[in-house]
Amino acid sequence: MNIKIEKIKIEEKEILRNLMEKYNYEFSQYDNTDVNCLGLYGYDHLDYFWLEKGRIPFFIKVDKKLAGFVLISGFPEIKIEMDYKIAEFFVMYKYRRLGVGKTVIYNILNKYKGKWQIKYHIKNIASVKFWNNIIKEYMDGDYKIIKKNKKTSYKDETMCEVIIFDNKNKEIKNKMTRDL
Repeated sequence: MNIKIEKIKIEEKEILRNLMEKYNYEFSQYDNTDVNCLGLYGYDHLDYFWLEKGRIPFFIKVDKKLAGFVLISGFPEIKIEMDYKIAEFFVMYKYRRLGVGKTVIYNILNKYKGKWQIKYHIKNIASVKFWNNIIKEYMDGDYKIIKKNKKTSYKDETMCEVIIFDNKNKEIKNKMTRDL
């Protein structure tokens, strides 16, 4: 299995928009979001990934096929000093539980060093387990979870949890991690 992350070019924005619809459809089971009058969920910040510094969009590809995306941003979830956050992360069902997500996140973290924030919806149990396991292993337990932050919530008003950590001096390799 060949896993790659590729920076998304502006001319590929519509491809990302299409994948975002699948992501938002799946996520709507947690935040109860409805589609708009066109039958779409939309994503308000999509264009900013090519307009604002500090936003970095990547496609995830497995064996040269689209498998998802990861969007990095420099805009904090909570008012704690940070350099990066995972704004959105999506791996299509077909590629889950194969190590794709872990490989992608390890490579992203190895490439972008600094203070991180990762927010998740507590009703999304798979996401809670994924992020807690990945960051616990990557950071060897050196991280914090801000529980049920009242200043940051989802559209359904569920308070989120935010993982915070600093990976400036960390670089983890495992059998699946390599330069992507």
